[in-house]
Amino acid sequence: MITACPVADLPVGESIRISGDVAIAVFNADGELYAIDDTCSHQDASLSEGWLEGCFVECPLHAASFDLRTGVPTCLPAKKAVRTYPVVVQDDMIYVDTKVREAVA
Repeated sequence: MITACPVADLPVGESIRISGDVAIAVFNADGELYAIDDTCSHQDASLSEGWLEGCFVECPLHAASFDLRTGVPTCLPAKKAVRTYPVVVQDDMIYVDTKVREAVA
């Protein structure tokens, strides 16, 4: 597991980007934490810089939208899902389990 940040550093409606071999975006959507691949599957854009509405993030480049719960795109131009990752909160810290990748639809 990798450390994302303290819980207090990720308020509701915000996101952070974790750099690594594969960049990961962590979102606080209405108090629920989600982690997905940070790069839009349509074109090279950071989803952590997108617009969050409920459990959906809109890519800042071409407005593709992804469901944070599943990684599945909800509209064009994206056609391919992004991976999702389990998020764990322990001792007021947010961790992302990068070894357990959820299946991509």
